[in-house]
Amino acid sequence: MTGIWTNKGNGWELADAQPFSDEATLQRLVAENPQLLPLAGSPRLFTLGREVRLGTGYADVLAVEASGRPVIVEVKLARNAEARRAIVSQVLAYAAFLHAYNVETLEQGPLRNALAGAGCGSVAEAVAAHDQEGAVATTEFVPALQEHLDAGRFRLVLVLDAVSSELERIIAYLDAVTLQTLTIDLITINVYEVNGVQVALPQRVSPDISAAAIPSAAPVRRSATSRGVLSDGPDAFVESTAQTTGEDREAFNQLIDWAKHLAQLPKVRLYSYTGAGGRITMLPRISPGNSGLITICNDFGKPYVSVWRSVFERLAPKSLSRVEQAISPSKLGQGTTVKDMSTEMIEAITAAYREAVDG
Repeated sequence: MTGIWTNKGNGWELADAQPFSDEATLQRLVAENPQLLPLAGSPRLFTLGREVRLGTGYADVLAVEASGRPVIVEVKLARNAEARRAIVSQVLAYAAFLHAYNVETLEQGPLRNALAGAGCGSVAEAVAAHDQEGAVATTEFVPALQEHLDAGRFRLVLVLDAVSSELERIIAYLDAVTLQTLTIDLITINVYEVNGVQVALPQRVSPDISAAAIPSAAPVRRSATSRGVLSDGPDAFVESTAQTTGEDREAFNQLIDWAKHLAQLPKVRLYSYTGAGGRITMLPRISPGNSGLITICNDFGKPYVSVWRSVFERLAPKSLSRVEQAISPSKLGQGTTVKDMSTEMIEAITAAYREAVDG
């Protein structure tokens, strides 16, 4: 049996998971931390809204992959009678409702309140506001999203605290016969307490395809979806700028030297991220938490820096006003883009990193 096993001196035994008080608690955990989900292909996921009205029902979580593919997440506790069969019909009904939906209509209808609550006017803005790695190709995202909606290509994710054999059998069957349009993930999440610390254990359930009585000749596995690559250090980013010339070359040199300087601070480490679309970014991240105040971007030969207000508010609040003054006349928002980095701006952000490290 899978789970957390403990040994108190009398042999190993399976620890008891902490029960979720209600489905809303599990739903909130998933919506606020979509990266917890061990999905097939490991896509980068962005939450768009909770309890999103789709037809006559409400999807627990509506998200989107960096590739533009919509993701519908349905959450149930095993003690709910709907966790055996109804959960499948519900998520398929939401997919059927979204099929051929228009992106603009989606933004002005089902997602209107969620986008407004996040201070965003569109799905693209909502995604960009949380895309620290630069995983999304902004000019291609909306057309790709529309293409997935038109074709009915969705990822359906069922999240439970425990899975019945009946549900496994249903998902195994659907997984085998819907290869061209649907990716279906069956996930369990349990929470344990270990030495006074809560530990979440998400697991992807791989249903036994043979149990679904699908002919052996039928294809039963799909290839991993496109995804970005995160690597240690600045090397991948530096290499991506090698052919740049002129003012852009000077700007890249300045940003690379600055990032290496930030990496000399304690708890700051540099990473490079190569997105599926080819965009490469450099990430000066602070541990613990692995968060970054900025993302340094190579947008196909053009340098810029994205500044993340929510991270400043959390890790370097005292430096926020100084950075806003340096970025003036623009107000610092979530993912604010700065193309011309002044000395004042670099010094202000460097001071913010020092504040975050000391804090």
